[in-house]
Amino acid sequence: MIRVCIVDDHRLIRRGLQLLLEAYPDIQVVGEAEDGDEAIQLMHQLEVDVMLMDVSMPNGIDGFTASEVILQNHKHVHIVLLTMHDEEVYIQKAIQLDIGGYILKNSKGNELHEAIHAVHRGEKYYKVGLPEDQIAKLFKHSKKDYSILSVREKEIVRLTVLGYTNKQMSQRLFISPKTVENHKANIMHKLELKCKSELIQYGLTNHYHTI
Repeated sequence: MIRVCIVDDHRLIRRGLQLLLEAYPDIQVVGEAEDGDEAIQLMHQLEVDVMLMDVSMPNGIDGFTASEVILQNHKHVHIVLLTMHDEEVYIQKAIQLDIGGYILKNSKGNELHEAIHAVHRGEKYYKVGLPEDQIAKLFKHSKKDYSILSVREKEIVRLTVLGYTNKQMSQRLFISPKTVENHKANIMHKLELKCKSELIQYGLTNHYHTI
C-alpha cells in the first residue's frame, strides 16, 4: 500500500484526485493540504510515501519551495509535481531539485497511477509537453557537477555567463588570453559541452551569474 498526500490550493481538485486514487486498491490517501506551509507541517504528523504537489499556490509556499524543504528533511518521501505548467523552465527547476515525478493536470488517471508507483520505486517519471529527447537532455545536463571544476574554472564560467570577453577576463584575473582559452577548453571537456552557448545555458541553469 502506497500512502499518498495531496497538496493543491483548490478543494475540488483535491477531492477529485482523492476519488480517482481511491479506485486503486494499492493506494491510500492519508492526507491533504491547501498550500506548501500546510504540506510541510503534515509531514511531521503523517506517514507519507508519495506527495502529489501543485506548483502554483498563491496563498502559501509554492510547490517548488515546499518540495525542497520536504526532500531535505524527509529522505523517504517521493514527490510528484502535478501542474498545468509545461514550460521548460519549470521542468528544469524540478530536475534541479531532484523531484521524482512531473505530470500535467490534464494527464490520464492511469498516468498518475504510473507516476506514483514509479517514484515510489525510486525512478523518474516526467510526462510533459516537451519531446522525450529534450527531457533526456535536461536530465543529462543536470548530472554534470560543477564540483569537478577548479576555483579558477568556476570563475571563468561565471564571467562567461556575465558576457566578459577573453581579453576582459584575462585583465580581471591577471592571466593571458591564451590561458583563458585553455581554461574554457578544459571546462568544456569536463562538462561534455560542445559550444559556448551550451556553456552559457548551463551557467544560467546553475545560477553562476548570481555568484
